[in-house]
Amino acid sequence: MPNQSSATNPRRIRIAPSLLSTDFAHLAEAVRACEDGGADVLHVDVMDGHFVPNITIGPVVVQSLRKITSLPLDCHLMIKHADTFIPAFAEAGADWISVHQEACPHLNRTVNLIKSFGKKAGVVLNPATNLAVLEEIIGDVDYILLMSVNPGFGGQKFIPSLFDRAERLRAMLDAHGRKDVFIEADGGITLSNIKEIFAAGVDVMVSGSGVFGEKDVAGTIQAMKKAVGNNE
Repeated sequence: MPNQSSATNPRRIRIAPSLLSTDFAHLAEAVRACEDGGADVLHVDVMDGHFVPNITIGPVVVQSLRKITSLPLDCHLMIKHADTFIPAFAEAGADWISVHQEACPHLNRTVNLIKSFGKKAGVVLNPATNLAVLEEIIGDVDYILLMSVNPGFGGQKFIPSLFDRAERLRAMLDAHGRKDVFIEADGGITLSNIKEIFAAGVDVMVSGSGVFGEKDVAGTIQAMKKAVGNNE
């Protein structure tokens, strides 16, 4: 269970609805509902059918999203050969770009490629990936995305090891003097567990079915922020 004392930390929660879980025939309406609810970021899941067993969207959709919203676009690249596609996503309008440590053998090069376009660079860790892999890159990243499900599909059940992993990652960041690096979590986040996840040290909550599976998208986002009680 999370360390409840961390709930006193004056951090601000950020909600990042995952567009993977919305109806793509009504994408613009979904974006407007997120804006109406006070979403802070829009999470865009990019899958190639190789690194994960699913195929989703590419830079063209990101370019279209950029035209209809001023919210930051958080592009989570679940793809092999990410370096090849990072320029296209950056030019399409992505603001944050994250890559999986498991898919990038030259992680320092990849992170610095993202930053060369003026974008926030993130590293993603799967549930069974040891946090120690961050030791040599922690001085270069802008954020860390901890998966709380195995990547590839929306609507999966939350893996509770996220609580301990987030606490340990927060301690690691503090030990390296990287209080500016934020922690993002993705997978199975709902109104029922968001307060505990924030208390464990997570700043940015990616929620797909937890938001878009509800009738009132805007109201759900507002309720998530209210549940944490620290969104200034």
